Amino acid sequence: MLITIFTPTYNRSHLLERLYSSLCNQSFTKFEWLIVDDGSKDDTEIIVEKFINENKISIRYYKQINSGKHIAINKGVDLAIGELFFIVDSDDKLPENSLQIINERYLPLRNDYTIAGVSGRKAYFDYNIIGNKMDKDLICNSFDFRFKFKMNGDMSEVFRTSVLKEYKFPVTKEKFCPEALVFNRIGQDCKFLWFEDITYLVEYLNDGLTARTFDIRKNSPINSTLYYMELSKFNIPFVQKCKAIINYWRFSIYNKKDNLKSKISKINAFISFLLLPFIVGIILYDHYSRK
Repeated sequence: MLITIFTPTYNRSHLLERLYSSLCNQSFTKFEWLIVDDGSKDDTEIIVEKFINENKISIRYYKQINSGKHIAINKGVDLAIGELFFIVDSDDKLPENSLQIINERYLPLRNDYTIAGVSGRKAYFDYNIIGNKMDKDLICNSFDFRFKFKMNGDMSEVFRTSVLKEYKFPVTKEKFCPEALVFNRIGQDCKFLWFEDITYLVEYLNDGLTARTFDIRKNSPINSTLYYMELSKFNIPFVQKCKAIINYWRFSIYNKKDNLKSKISKINAFISFLLLPFIVGIILYDHYSRK
């Protein structure tokens, strides 16, 4: 099995049919669909059982106690049998040639273990690409891709499963952890092949994680501040470091576990002092605008 299509899901049974149909229509068939249900209370299990009984594609289903998407990803990585691991959310779908393109791009690089995976483009359902266009394929780490080559927009990363097994999400009592926490760690150490072909179609829902970013990070301050703390120490432009430090303090006020001394020890104190007016400003903005 070359590719594990991995879908973490929570109370999204009404959306799974669309994704399922797009997987059934793939021109490349050497894949499995692995679903980790994060404690859904709807009829997700019944819907998936129907898909399995149709026997059109290889499907495996696992249900866990509600723990958060990042814990579902950890479980998916443990269960995956594919050489590649492709996270596809329940509210999205794939173009018919998505896996064929991924296969063709990956195979020439299969034995180059300095490359952690391949990544095509994400687009809206109307096939308009998210972000600016690429002039050519790139092989580089994710920070160079974003800041040296100035590429923006969501990408469709497909990882070697063996790499993800080495970079697990931290396990805390919090039910959210930014996916970028792990992806940044991989991105600093490893390269990807980045290309322009569309391999993922996305729909941003009002009830999705993207739409609720502030509240989710506020309610998971330990993982959120860990993400911003690490980001501030990566080799990124100074302005981005400053933004990371501001956001570190923005969400650290909701972390009641660590005292101020502990929080200061994890971040650049001098730059934090210089950014104090911005930090206070965004905290006040959050307080008064989100009542």
